[in-house]
Amino acid sequence: MATKSAFFATLSIAAALVLAPAGAALAQARDAADLHAALHLTLPQETAWRDYQQALEPDPVAQSRHQAAQTMMASLPTPRRIDLIEANMQADLEVMHRQGEATKAFYGALTPEQRVTFDRETLPTPGRADDR
Repeated sequence: MATKSAFFATLSIAAALVLAPAGAALAQARDAADLHAALHLTLPQETAWRDYQQALEPDPVAQSRHQAAQTMMASLPTPRRIDLIEANMQADLEVMHRQGEATKAFYGALTPEQRVTFDRETLPTPGRADDR
């Protein structure tokens, strides 16, 4: 019984991760503005910043996929829900990889001092709703 409960708890957590938290876009925009200000970017670095920010913009296809998954979840039997969650997680992993590569490219354009600032400013903090 404990294994079954753990499985369904994991399934519930995974399903919740498929959905974007409310207000996340606003928090991300505020965080981006704060990060930009803290980095004191040079004019040549601004292009790298714009490329980085563009890569991090919410994907409307992913948002539609998440919304469709949320809508369908209640009507699906458990095996289909698991398949849907796994498919969404795989697609999200691909997006995360693309964003990670963009972050590494931007990071490479920073000075050592700016990298220290970037590392400090982007470190996830416990208890923040937009840190997953």
